Amino acid sequence: MDISLVIPCYNSSGTIRSVLEEFKSAMKRRPALQYEIILVNDHSTDNTWCVLKELADENQEVICIDFAKNFGQPSALLAGFAVAQGDYILTSDDDGQCPVGEVFHFWEELQKGYDVVCAKYTARHPASGFRKIGTYINEWMARAILKKPDGLALASFFMAKKFVVEKMLEYKNAYPYIAGLLLRTTTNIGNITLVQRARTSGESGYNYKKLLKLWLNGFTAFSVIPLRVASFLGIILSLFGALAIVITIINKMLHPLIPTGWSSLFATLLLIGGVILLMLGMIGEYIGRIYLCINQSPQYVIREVYSKRDKELSEDLQNDTKWRCSYGEKACKA
Repeated sequence: MDISLVIPCYNSSGTIRSVLEEFKSAMKRRPALQYEIILVNDHSTDNTWCVLKELADENQEVICIDFAKNFGQPSALLAGFAVAQGDYILTSDDDGQCPVGEVFHFWEELQKGYDVVCAKYTARHPASGFRKIGTYINEWMARAILKKPDGLALASFFMAKKFVVEKMLEYKNAYPYIAGLLLRTTTNIGNITLVQRARTSGESGYNYKKLLKLWLNGFTAFSVIPLRVASFLGIILSLFGALAIVITIINKMLHPLIPTGWSSLFATLLLIGGVILLMLGMIGEYIGRIYLCINQSPQYVIREVYSKRDKELSEDLQNDTKWRCSYGEKACKA
């Protein structure tokens, strides 16, 4: 297998068919290359799973995976990666915003020696104010915590060599963060410039809660820098507190008639108390994630694998130890 396309799908019954058609049209330009398409249904609430099985019936290159519940895009990508057999693995969104027809643009850039090539969007579809804040936070987090090289753009639309994906699959915990896994594996990452298209229908599956969860994964999964920042902040506040005490004592000795400042004391206590609670919450987040990882919470749970190729393929995927997941009903169909 030369190229694998992995697409996490959530409520994409109206868009996924056009994404596949664009990719298949691009692959026809080089008929000597073999390819496969892996579609992961992240527990959609519409009829996406039925549409994916129809696509598998129409295309022998398509493998469909159905999650038992919603695990998020990063987990869906890892499930697809565990199946992918291609020497080069391309990822894409399911909403038509990613121009998958540029597959050979990625492929040619990888031939220059890069391990991973990510899309760098020169123009984006207008985003909400919250999304813009989120983008800024992600960029700061990638540089400060994940040590992303300056000038490098990371995106969910990328192509990687197989050894990179295999190393990413060694991550066994329940809180995957794709950008962190990429940067943990290699910094030999290139960019190609693209224009992000508008969604053809529907709206993003990322609500505020999911975005916050994604940011927390980035902050806590691959670095202890937040804890070090907490320690540093605690030291600074302690020094300020000690200095304030000395100033207060000296001021009282020089001006004994000045009344005690209850309001300033109350404000100081609120500030210190808030910082303490913030630091305790951060430590608790780390401890909670450690507990869940020790408890072996799965990255994803597979309900069904569907492929027209042959029954043996589906059974092999179910039994493959690389998947590191629990299975529900074994309902493979061929």
